[in-house]
Amino acid sequence: MSKKFDYQAAEDTKLVVSAKRGDMVAFEELVARHRDKIYARAFSMMRNEDDATDIAQEAWVKGWQRLKQFHGDSSFTTWMTRIVINLCLDQLRKHKRQRAESIEHLDEELGGVERQMPIVSANPTAGLEREELRKRIDRAMSQLSYEHRTVLVLHEFEELEYKEVAKIMGCSIGTIMSRLFYARRKMATLLAGLKNEKDK
Repeated sequence: MSKKFDYQAAEDTKLVVSAKRGDMVAFEELVARHRDKIYARAFSMMRNEDDATDIAQEAWVKGWQRLKQFHGDSSFTTWMTRIVINLCLDQLRKHKRQRAESIEHLDEELGGVERQMPIVSANPTAGLEREELRKRIDRAMSQLSYEHRTVLVLHEFEELEYKEVAKIMGCSIGTIMSRLFYARRKMATLLAGLKNEKDK
């Protein structure tokens, strides 16, 4: 009964090495450990459970297929997160987002130049439970356009640098900075609106 290799106790790096040799059990252990995070990232971008589930599954298939390309420059979860983000971007591009773009342009034209605001300023949610805040942020995120939501996820949540975000989204650093500015402002406005809505 004793196993030479304790999959559950092994670190990710050892599981990756074993999986690269074709050990599917090792890869399944990696999936079990990180499935929730990869699904959560897909959902944060797609805002749809079915799409998120499909894309997360596709990400794991690609992860297995491309495992030999993973050289350990980052953690395994970071590498998998990049795969799922790219799949989400591909899917969102396919939806051909004229409506979202027209809303974004209208928002930017009417918005004027305002002082940059963080996503959540100093303490706008005093006395609010974390779960309530999470729901509010989730609702606000769902109202952002494709570009705004994506740039926030990549820069604020994944903590990628401007140049990395620009490369992933296929545009200039200046465009990314502009989108981030408007995305933060829109989020601050939406969060304030949701707070007032709750206080009524």
